[in-house]
Amino acid sequence: MATASAAATRNAKEVIFEWEGKDKNGKAVRGEIRAGGEAVVSASLRRQGILVNKIKKRRTSGGKAIKQRDIAIFTRQLATMMKAGVPLLQAFDIVARGSTNPRLTRLLTEIRSDVETGTSLSSAFRKHPMHFDALYCNLVEAGEAGGILEALLDRLAIYQEKTMAIKAKIKSALMYPVAVVVVAFVVLTVIMIFVIPSFKTVFSSFGAELPAPTLFVIALSEFFTGWWYIIFPALFGGLYFFFESWKRSEKMQGVMDRILLRLPVFGDLINKSVIARWTRTLSTMFAAGVPLVEALDSVGGASGNAVYADATEQIQRDVSTGSALTTSMTATGVFPSMVLQMAAIGEESGSLDHMLAKAAEFYEEEVDEMVKGLSSLMEPFIIVILGVLIGGIVVAMYLPIFKLGAVV
Repeated sequence: MATASAAATRNAKEVIFEWEGKDKNGKAVRGEIRAGGEAVVSASLRRQGILVNKIKKRRTSGGKAIKQRDIAIFTRQLATMMKAGVPLLQAFDIVARGSTNPRLTRLLTEIRSDVETGTSLSSAFRKHPMHFDALYCNLVEAGEAGGILEALLDRLAIYQEKTMAIKAKIKSALMYPVAVVVVAFVVLTVIMIFVIPSFKTVFSSFGAELPAPTLFVIALSEFFTGWWYIIFPALFGGLYFFFESWKRSEKMQGVMDRILLRLPVFGDLINKSVIARWTRTLSTMFAAGVPLVEALDSVGGASGNAVYADATEQIQRDVSTGSALTTSMTATGVFPSMVLQMAAIGEESGSLDHMLAKAAEFYEEEVDEMVKGLSSLMEPFIIVILGVLIGGIVVAMYLPIFKLGAVV
């Protein structure tokens, strides 16, 4: 019977309890603890010499999804407090209480509870791979092993901030043309379904043969009007299936990543952003004291492109058999000469992390300049395309009216 009771206690779902009380000196204290029930919390606190006044279960409802930005801000705050000499557990408490997202608060509380029970920080992070990737955990582990956790967290925060900045610039470059295309599609749909049929009714009373452009636009409008309930589900379903396949299929990712790198204008932008992330990641890992072969494990995935991930695997195999990093990078044929030269200088001078960081800074600035240039270039280009599409429809619908005026 006692055995069954103990098993039930162990299998009970643990939740977070907030408690208030007084310590052995009569000082008011408060905190949080993960346990299977209030009785477990009370017993645990009594063993610590705490007189409990209040215990309540923390509400766990609500909260937004945890994003990369939330993790980056947490890393920066944790690094800052540890550099200031704040103990690790206390730093977790401060960050968790200062968070406005209940999900993030719960995540940090779970990690803190694991660390408090003797688990290493890197192992606690590894329990949450959705939020802390292998690169993050490896750097934290290297910091714990070398006794330089606060310095590694600072490097990690810088790395995340730089990576997010590049992604934000790429999104800003793509957002404008995508938004304009969506608006243009909506406008053209309204014209085809509601406007063109009105013209068709007017033209039917002319009794004359309509011009070819007008007939084409009317036929297109009839197609849209007659089959819209199939066209739109097929279109949106096809786009959803395409993006899901892109996200889930490694083969599809490889094909699309190769296509993206060959796109005019945008391909160069994507290529430079990938190189910036690749060099920044390897620089951060190498500076943390992670061996080169192990560092390359995380670099390929962090680049965000299948072409560079495959190249990184090849580099890792070559380096593990004794080849120099620069020689292995050259053999892949995907890195520009500037990166290769800076890597070669870094290997010769023993400052590989510094030279790769310089290369990352250069390509981050290149991405920034390209985004600014694209923003000014895309506006007239998109205006011309929309003018041709909508202007062509307008001209096609007014051609019969012009001909009728000429006859009169």
